[in-house]
Amino acid sequence: MKFKFDRHTRRKLLSHTVAVLSGLTVIAVLYPLVSIVYEAVIRGGGVLFQWTFLTAKPPNACDVVSCSTVGIGPAIQGSLLVVAIASLIAVPVGLMAAILASEYRTRGFGRAVSFTADVLTGVPSIIMGAFVWGYFVLYDPSIAESVIAGGIALSAIMTPIVARTTEEALRTVPNAMREAAIALGISKWKMTLRIVLIAALPGIATGVLLAVMRAMGEAAPLLLTLGYTTNYNHSLLQPAAALPVLIYTFAESNYSNQQEVAWGATLFLLMFILAANILSRYMIHRLSQRMSGGA
Repeated sequence: MKFKFDRHTRRKLLSHTVAVLSGLTVIAVLYPLVSIVYEAVIRGGGVLFQWTFLTAKPPNACDVVSCSTVGIGPAIQGSLLVVAIASLIAVPVGLMAAILASEYRTRGFGRAVSFTADVLTGVPSIIMGAFVWGYFVLYDPSIAESVIAGGIALSAIMTPIVARTTEEALRTVPNAMREAAIALGISKWKMTLRIVLIAALPGIATGVLLAVMRAMGEAAPLLLTLGYTTNYNHSLLQPAAALPVLIYTFAESNYSNQQEVAWGATLFLLMFILAANILSRYMIHRLSQRMSGGA
């Protein structure tokens, strides 16, 4: 016995099939994230909400049941320092590269910059760390395993991200704005800085945010450049702790108190990135509304 479906039934069946497959795909994508958050809350929530966890130093190895877990204060300080230095380097360089690639694309050098940024975006982060270690640390041993070396390594990761996202943001600015500015006698570089960049500011801010959040979670390049210490940093030429490096180091530990600190640091990093994303997106949304004349 053969079943025959009319056109309406086939379309309805196809629609339901695609909806089910889409739902399964969403579940498959969300499951790793939900699983990581769940494990971090279960294993690290107990230490994260202690008053001293965010300011105290990491614990020494201990295999006694009542071992102290102390905190991740030096790692928070180190992460903020190294990302701040990386941002000071990557944001201006990325913006200039994006302007050259977008506004001066007719020249061969602008196209080369765009292609190079595309390639560098896909380079593994450990390669960036090895590059900085080979071309900076070996030639200047004074910055070996220091905050400066770690910042340079993260800036090598952030720069192509800022360049590519800024380039795309600049291309969304209507050409009519450029033509109107040129018609009024404004030079091209003034038009780019005072009109095009301002109009693309929400997109640029989104790209910078993406680069900063990427740098906050990177451990591989810092293993070769930043070093590691359990103390607070007092000089940019000295080693420092960082949250990803601390998580990597303590996760491999055989001692329960350090493993608990690793899970607590993981939960803190997840909450920090989530809060920073929510706050930044709200500010970018308000900026977009203000620039478009909204409420």
